[in-house]
Amino acid sequence: MNSISINTEHLNKYVTEEEKKSMLSEVLEAKQTLLSGKGKGNDFLGWVNLPAEQDNAIAESIKNDVARLAPKIKLFVVIGIGGSYLGARAVIEALQSEFAQSLASQHPFVVYAGHTLSEDYYHQLLSLLDTNDYAVTVISKSGTTTEPAVAFRIVKAHLENKYGKEEASKRIIAVTDARRGALHDIAVQEKYPMYVIPDNVGGRFSVLTPVGLLPIAMAGYNIDELLRGANDMRNTCLSGNNLDDNPALFYAALRNILYRKGKKVEMLVNFLPNLKYISEWWKQLYGESEGKEGKGILPHSLSFTTDLHSMGQYVQEGERIMFETFISVEKPGSSVAIPSDPQNLDGINYLVGKTLNEINHNAELGTMIAHRNGGVPVIKIDVPRIDEYVLGQLIYFFEFACGVSGYTLGVNPFDQPGVEAYKKNMFILLGKPGYEGKDLV
Repeated sequence: MNSISINTEHLNKYVTEEEKKSMLSEVLEAKQTLLSGKGKGNDFLGWVNLPAEQDNAIAESIKNDVARLAPKIKLFVVIGIGGSYLGARAVIEALQSEFAQSLASQHPFVVYAGHTLSEDYYHQLLSLLDTNDYAVTVISKSGTTTEPAVAFRIVKAHLENKYGKEEASKRIIAVTDARRGALHDIAVQEKYPMYVIPDNVGGRFSVLTPVGLLPIAMAGYNIDELLRGANDMRNTCLSGNNLDDNPALFYAALRNILYRKGKKVEMLVNFLPNLKYISEWWKQLYGESEGKEGKGILPHSLSFTTDLHSMGQYVQEGERIMFETFISVEKPGSSVAIPSDPQNLDGINYLVGKTLNEINHNAELGTMIAHRNGGVPVIKIDVPRIDEYVLGQLIYFFEFACGVSGYTLGVNPFDQPGVEAYKKNMFILLGKPGYEGKDLV
């Protein structure tokens, strides 16, 4: 297996062939709406053809910036929030060692800012930057989003104090709008190297632009393979018009069938801890795309077997409002077997010689069967391995399925009007100019 696929073995008692056939016509119509560019939010469809149209010169420029900066830094600070950092973090943390920060590496270790307003977080970050050489990328279309703007002001001041203004300007890379906005203007004024966020690509769909490619490359990973995997999945999604040959259509169809049967919560489940931020990126992608007009599946995530000892009870016997989508990885990157112990006081000698992957897969299968029999429908996404190529496939698969699923649901998958409410209240409470006398919403 070299491509991801959908497995419905643990779903068939909940979804009939007739329901799949009926939903196929709806998701095909949604696919046509997406590809025709005539649906809601059609100004933000640049991601659809991005893997095929990505300018090779951009990738080469990113590699040149990596070659220029990586040898002289230990840390690379990524400043952004939401889609401006989650995609990159998802790929990087899926590929790197769980203990990367404590290991010597020839590549910079990526740390994150701009995604929180925690004072303790920034105090600890600045202490880390005091003692390590670093560079920064700041990612924002406008440059005025509060969280990354605050972070950039703090980190920029530290960088200039540590290295001087001239050297600091060589260690800052801006990823922003091509023509306008506060960050664009700062970058031009300070002569920062700059990459463009395409106007027609929204933040949560931007991981295959410089937004994600720059941090991923700086961490030492192959962005050419990431794009190749995404483009291969794009070809599958664009050409396939049946559930069996188009996993994105299949996934979108199954989600909407289950939603209409009252399954309002989707749990994205993995059995590998390094996939945690794939889940975080997925949660934003689907939550922000579908949660509007009083509609939408609530995206949630679980990391098993860890969460089986906390949330497992609820999933097994709680309210039957959910379904699970398992990301099932066929082959791990390494092998560890269980050793023998003559005393066998822990009683696990029956596992001697078995690899942890074998045990983990049996735990996964046992969980799927138990949850299925307990009333939870299970969609299984089979993934051959975790590398740049397959992650590129997975990213595009989820993006395309999201666009189709959103249109099938009847919403605009590419706006996020509800996000503005908290910002308005925060600005009123903080006394931002222009918000005097306005009412909290």
